[in-house]
Amino acid sequence: MLHRWLALCVAVLLPAAQGVPLVKPITVSAAVSLTDALTAVAEAYAKTGGTVRFNFAASNVLARQIVSGAPADVFISADEAQMDVVAAAGLVQDGSRVALLRNQLAVAVPNDRPRTFHSIREIAEPAFKRIAIGDPAAVPAGVYAKQYLEKEGLWTAVEPRIVPTGSVRAALAAVESGAADAAIVYRTDVRVALKATVAWIVPADRGPRIVYPAAIVKTTASASEANRFVNFLRSGEAARIFQRFGFATAF
Repeated sequence: MLHRWLALCVAVLLPAAQGVPLVKPITVSAAVSLTDALTAVAEAYAKTGGTVRFNFAASNVLARQIVSGAPADVFISADEAQMDVVAAAGLVQDGSRVALLRNQLAVAVPNDRPRTFHSIREIAEPAFKRIAIGDPAAVPAGVYAKQYLEKEGLWTAVEPRIVPTGSVRAALAAVESGAADAAIVYRTDVRVALKATVAWIVPADRGPRIVYPAAIVKTTASASEANRFVNFLRSGEAARIFQRFGFATAF
């Protein structure tokens, strides 16, 4: 069933608050790990008269869509590499790229088999036969996970047990469904999980540098509204929402 997650795209339209003039909705292509936080941010943004339509998926999928001509006004990636892909195609509006958020990796396990690691080395134990991560060849969370395991000297030991998935949320779903014994995902993902719990949070000084950049897509027909939304993302109100969902701001 995991193949159904390979290109997760969810459209969410949040109307402006009643009595506030409507403006043309903008389309925001955003990393799937931001689903819950950005939906809450958009609800706050709606009170200012703006409407947002979201396309949530793995960042590599979104970057490929944008480069292929899919309509988008704003792109928010889970890593800088996928934003670089869009920029290399000449599709990032000059001067609009900003560092928005930071995150950390965490090991998630099923909540009916809770466990607390004393060291990340415990993930190499025989009990963990299937370890789900985003595809390490493409999905940012999987790239980060592989980098971390390589740094800790564990990648060779666990590679035969790795279950690559199409997005970080698909990796989490594998744990929640019992299809995997553990998953390496973002710390923020486990916070919203219903059937998974944290076994290990990767220390910031040991894990990869995880930065979510945001930028306006050069082909937007709503540059003014896209700019207004990006500015709102960096406001104190948005920062408080992001922090409530476990993200650290990068601005």
